[in-house]
Amino acid sequence: MSTIVLDPITRLEGHLKVSVTLDANNVVTAAQATGNLYRDFENMLIGRGPKDASFLTQRICGVCPVSHAIASAKATEQAAGFTPSLQSLLLRNLIQGANFISSNVLHFYQLALMDYVQGPQMHPWTPGYTQDFRFNATDSQVLINNYVAALSIRRQAHEMGAIFGGKLPHVGNVVPGGVTAIPSATDITNFRNYLNTITTFIQTTYATDVNKLASTYSDYYTVGKGYGNLISFGVFDTNTSGNKLYPAGTVTNGTIGSFTQTNIKEYVGHSWYSSPSGSNPASETTTPSFGKAGAYTWLKAPRYNGAAYEAGSIARTWLSGEYRRDVSVMDRHLARYTETNKIAGNMQTWLNQVVVGQNQFTNLGTPASGSGIGLTEAPRGALGHWLSVASSKITKYQIVTPTCWNASPMDDAGIVGPMEKALIGTKVVNTAQPVELLRIVHSFDPCTGCSVHVMSPEGLEMSNFVVQPLGV
Repeated sequence: MSTIVLDPITRLEGHLKVSVTLDANNVVTAAQATGNLYRDFENMLIGRGPKDASFLTQRICGVCPVSHAIASAKATEQAAGFTPSLQSLLLRNLIQGANFISSNVLHFYQLALMDYVQGPQMHPWTPGYTQDFRFNATDSQVLINNYVAALSIRRQAHEMGAIFGGKLPHVGNVVPGGVTAIPSATDITNFRNYLNTITTFIQTTYATDVNKLASTYSDYYTVGKGYGNLISFGVFDTNTSGNKLYPAGTVTNGTIGSFTQTNIKEYVGHSWYSSPSGSNPASETTTPSFGKAGAYTWLKAPRYNGAAYEAGSIARTWLSGEYRRDVSVMDRHLARYTETNKIAGNMQTWLNQVVVGQNQFTNLGTPASGSGIGLTEAPRGALGHWLSVASSKITKYQIVTPTCWNASPMDDAGIVGPMEKALIGTKVVNTAQPVELLRIVHSFDPCTGCSVHVMSPEGLEMSNFVVQPLGV
C-alpha cells in the first residue's frame, strides 16, 4: 500500500488536491478530491438586494462568470414572475456562447494538452513530467504552436463576448430583466468577424488536434470512466417557451431520463460544514466547520436521486444525441470539441435573429418577496442558483456548481464522487510521475474556485473568517 498526493493538481483555479491509495500493483484502490479553500459567497449575499447577486456571484469564477450572471438573473426573474424577451435571450446566448468557446479552447490547449506534449525546455513548462509522451518532434512542435495560437483565439472570444456583455470576463449587461445592450449594425458586423475567425480555428486547428490526440492516445478511451451517470440543467434558450439548444436531462446506466430539480440533495457528511446534510438547495444552509471529524474538503456532495452524476460537455452532448460513444478521458475531450463546434454554428443563427437598435430590457424593480431558481450550464457543467427574498432582501442563497458535481466527496451513504470514482482502478506506471492521474482529473476540467476559498496572506485557513458588507 502506498499513497500519492497531488496538490495542487489543477493548472487553473489551483485549489484542488487529489490523494490516492495504491495497492501492491500500483492500482488506485481509493481516492479523495479535496477543495482546499473556503469563500462563503452564499452567506455574503444574505441581506443584500437580489439584483446585486448577478454581479457578485460572477466573482465566484473568472472562467465561467457569464453562467453565474445568467443563473442569478434567472433566479431573480423567477422570483419576480418575469420572462425575458427573445432579444434578451439571444443576446445572453451570444455572450454565454463566447464564454463557452473561450473556456473550452482554454481547457484543451492550456489546461489539458500539456499532459500529453513535451513543452519547451524553459519556464513555465519546466520542471515537468517526462512520462509517456508519444508525439514525434514535428507533431509536438505543431501542437505547441497551436497552444500559442489558442491564446489569441481565447482573447478574441472574450472581445467578441464583450461587444454585447459590456466587458469580460465579468459582464455588466446581463442582469435581471434581460440584457441592457442595444445592438447596432456595427456591433453585429464586429461580432460576426470575430466569430468567423474563431469558427475557422475550431473547425480546422482544434478539430485536427483533438482527433490527433485521440488517435495517439486511444487507450484513454478506457481510462477514467467513472460511473457513467450524466446530468445537465440545459442551456441556450432558443425561444421564450423554455426550449434549449442543449436540453435538461439525465443519463443513468445508459438510459436517458428527465430532470427535476427537487431530486437534488447536497450532503456534507465528509465536508467541512456543520449544517444539516441531505437537503435540497432551496432549504439548505451553509455553516462552515473546518476540522470536522471525518471530513476532507470544502466541496459539498450534490446527488440526484441519491446517486453521483457527472456534469459537463459529455452530459450535454450525450443528451442532445451528438456524442454517445462512451464516458472516459478521451470521450470528454471529443465531446467538448463537438460542443464547441455546435455552439459556434448556432451563434451565427442567433446573431442573424438579433434586431438592430432594439432594447427589450425591462427594469424589474426589486421583488419584495418570493423565491426563484436559476438553472443553466457553465462550460464545466450543471449550475444552479436558489434564491429566497423577503422585505426586498436576500434571506437565503444557495449555489450548486459543476465542479461540486464532479469533484464531490464521499456522501453520507459512502458513495464517492464522479472524479474519485474515475480515478479508482487506474494503473499508475511511474509513481514518481503519475501522469495518468493528471489526465483523468484534467479531463473533467475542474475549477474549484466555484466552490471555495478564503485564506490569510500567511496561507492560513480562515475557518472563522467573517465577511462584512461592502457598503454598496
